[in-house]
Amino acid sequence: MTRVLVVEDDPQLVRALVINLQARHYGVDAAPDGAAALRLAATRQPDVVLLDLGLPDMDGVDVIKALRGWTRVPVLVLSARQASDEKVAALDAGADDYITKPFSIDDLLARLRAAVRRTDDTPHAPGTVLVETADFTIDLIAKKVVRDGQDVRLTPTEWHLLEILVTSPGRLITQKHLLQEVWGVPQRSKTNYLRVYMAQLRRKLETDPSHPRYLITEPGMGYRFEG
Repeated sequence: MTRVLVVEDDPQLVRALVINLQARHYGVDAAPDGAAALRLAATRQPDVVLLDLGLPDMDGVDVIKALRGWTRVPVLVLSARQASDEKVAALDAGADDYITKPFSIDDLLARLRAAVRRTDDTPHAPGTVLVETADFTIDLIAKKVVRDGQDVRLTPTEWHLLEILVTSPGRLITQKHLLQEVWGVPQRSKTNYLRVYMAQLRRKLETDPSHPRYLITEPGMGYRFEG
């Protein structure tokens, strides 16, 4: 049974989440604040955490940082905070996804299943040498991309950007992280770098670059690779 830890101080929302999760055969624990969440995470070892940022005793971002000190359990943020800098802060701290309130239960459950599936399958975990999609293959050791039987020429910058994304499949990688890793500049004023290079990668890899299947943009936050 997949265990879910719900960290939320709104009793009505907690009740709705518990009912819906248990109806789908998830095991559920609930914590009303950050301190209780960290205790339950240590003792119950959940498979995924649903975390509100506005907790009564500490900010949810601090809970994420504390969890990331010892566990890679998927953390899905559920928050009414809609500002992009709030989202980026949570993702940079180590959250795996960010769902803005109000949300539909179906959307939440789909993202929860995806987070658990990524953990279970780890299709491109560290050490993976070959990433295969329906349209192209990436050899991480040879630093080579093949599409339709032909080598795809990538610049060193394009390769570095692609490598970061494909080695964390399904995970939203923030603009700040990509700018720091690829160019050594975390300033958001440089996001035009990302737009240019992502457009180039899509032209080289996507069947329909204007409607990408693999290299996905999360507006105002970052990018993710869906294999």
